[in-house]
Amino acid sequence: MSTTRIRCYALGMIMLLFLTGQAGISLAASPLESLKIPIETVLSLLKDPKYKDPGQRQQQRDKILAITRQVFDFTEMSKRALARNWKSFSPQEQLQFADVFADHLSNSYMDKIQGEYKNETVVFLNEETVADGKALVRTKVQRQPSEISVDYSMLLVDNKWRVYDVNIEGVSLIKNYRTQFDQILVKESPAQLIERLKKKVDVKIGN
Repeated sequence: MSTTRIRCYALGMIMLLFLTGQAGISLAASPLESLKIPIETVLSLLKDPKYKDPGQRQQQRDKILAITRQVFDFTEMSKRALARNWKSFSPQEQLQFADVFADHLSNSYMDKIQGEYKNETVVFLNEETVADGKALVRTKVQRQPSEISVDYSMLLVDNKWRVYDVNIEGVSLIKNYRTQFDQILVKESPAQLIERLKKKVDVKIGN
């Protein structure tokens, strides 16, 4: 499997794992513990044979997407993905962008993971306090015959640890999108970028 394909698969895996997080993780849980609980839950979901039935796949997808926003801090992700361009968006455009960016991320990798899960496991290596209210959790996804290093940047929001970036084999999800958005916004307005993402989401839903 090529490096690009491995990264794409890994990103899809990470998205699926965290889209199934549980809302009840409290401040008492460490960043690592806050990740381990939902990951173990979703691995059980992925192994459940009933979801091998194509007729059950939408139910699995709906359960995952229903709690997406409880795990990711999409507003923080949006701010970081737009960087200096964030201030050029009106307050309404900022809300619209955060919503459509969340939908885009949620939908982009779901099909790949639902179709390609092969009993992968996740090993939790360690956690590191980066700053007050920020932490880094290091893991690796084991997929024979390879291992994929995955680091999670987390932020303490309303007494819950939430993900605002994922780094796969040294490649940051947010930095990757920031580069794309910077290039688009040189020629297009915030409204045009939002509409561009909406069209991608609509096409994905239509498929």
